[in-house]
Amino acid sequence: MILPIVAYGSPILRKLAVDIDPDYPGLKQLIADMQETMYSTNGVGLAAPQINKDIRLFVMDSAQIFENQEEDEKGTYPDEPGIKGVFINPHITALDGQKWNYNEGCLSIPKIREDVMRHQTVTIEFEDEHFNFHEKTFNGLTARIILHEYDHLDGKLFIDYISPLKRTLLKRKLDDISKGKIKADYRMLFNK
Repeated sequence: MILPIVAYGSPILRKLAVDIDPDYPGLKQLIADMQETMYSTNGVGLAAPQINKDIRLFVMDSAQIFENQEEDEKGTYPDEPGIKGVFINPHITALDGQKWNYNEGCLSIPKIREDVMRHQTVTIEFEDEHFNFHEKTFNGLTARIILHEYDHLDGKLFIDYISPLKRTLLKRKLDDISKGKIKADYRMLFNK
């Protein structure tokens, strides 16, 4: 089932998400719904707060970026061919590498994109959909997607990384999103 995306301005997007256990009700279906929602919105990641759940869970798929790459772009990023994954109860253990700029967007903040500086490499502990524990290191676009989705679990948004001047310039657009005065290509849930 495709779920509505929570829009900027909703308090859940600023809330610290909580860990869950294997008995979380309907978890398997929730993960399937989140993946279906992510793909239907042309997203590369989706965190539980974006579908109105305050739990530490996100899904992502960086592999689709590389599948859709032009031939002359192949080999540009160190993380090709990317990964598809489910991250439950993730916690970052290390950030490494130089910070680099990349233009990001967010399903909860439609039609706004900005350059964001993030670390090149992230090491993260998490459980998969079967609650098997992992500690893995990711880099490139995969690391960036993980960091973006992880931020949602800590109540942060990509716009928190842009300059105060740019935030001021975006204020009207952000206010319009929070008031539901925006059209997106997918269903949204507004905090009116």
